[in-house]
Amino acid sequence: QWEFGEAAITKYGYDWNRGRQDKAAHPFTTNFGLGDVRITTRVDENFLNTALFGTLHEAGHAIYEQGVAAELERTPLGSGASLAVHESQSRMYENLLGRSYDFWVHFYPSLRERFKTQLGNVDLDTFYKGINKVEPSLIRVEADEATYNLHVMLRLELEIALMEGKLKVADLPQAWNDRMEDYLGVVPATDAEGVLQDVHWSAGILGYFPTYALGNLVSNQLWEKINQDIPELSSQIQNGNFTELLAWLRENVHRHGAKFKPQHLVKRVVGSTISPDAYLKYLNDKFGAIYEL
Repeated sequence: QWEFGEAAITKYGYDWNRGRQDKAAHPFTTNFGLGDVRITTRVDENFLNTALFGTLHEAGHAIYEQGVAAELERTPLGSGASLAVHESQSRMYENLLGRSYDFWVHFYPSLRERFKTQLGNVDLDTFYKGINKVEPSLIRVEADEATYNLHVMLRLELEIALMEGKLKVADLPQAWNDRMEDYLGVVPATDAEGVLQDVHWSAGILGYFPTYALGNLVSNQLWEKINQDIPELSSQIQNGNFTELLAWLRENVHRHGAKFKPQHLVKRVVGSTISPDAYLKYLNDKFGAIYEL
């Protein structure tokens, strides 16, 4: 799993001369400068998605940071435009690429070779549907694309209740479990599977979770524009060629760092401000095809 994930992000364009990957309880990216952008992931030896999509997600963050123009380093502009724009890059590399059929046309033979026992009798179409299966889950970072934003909504509502004084910290675990049952029909067996699964609140970071949802919106708006500008993108991905995609992102997003406010950046690139339309179309098209809806 580890080697496969590293091979995938090498093709994405992650620069190993300016970074490394290590294990952690929760995947994250840390930046010590343009010359040192590190990522982490976690591994479940019985479940591929945990390590793989953690690696792909964090690589999106890291590739963004590695692509900021050198002249912006050590200035207030020397990072991403915002958390939402940052999450657009991580969610793009994790989902729009990593969960796409085109991606697996190229990478599945290699994965299958590494896991002959588990995948020897599993064809590409079956595998693709498997990694895109929609079902309620306990862990946000392992949620499918269709239910992911419900995890975000739950957290945002609890954060607002905390900030407004309507919810005590001591009551968070039960409030969490109640909402999980309401929204997803599942209840954590432990707080590690529930309220304590993320690092954000323990680090005093409130208000971050909506940026994941906004990242989903922005990534799909960018993706539509990328496909317009690179008509051969699908075939390029199927051949494991991410060079033109990376060059597009470098030119239109990465190199600018924080020069532009998020809405300005998005409008500058795609011609409109942040909107859910592209994201909703993507979900309907993708899962409509998978589930023949």
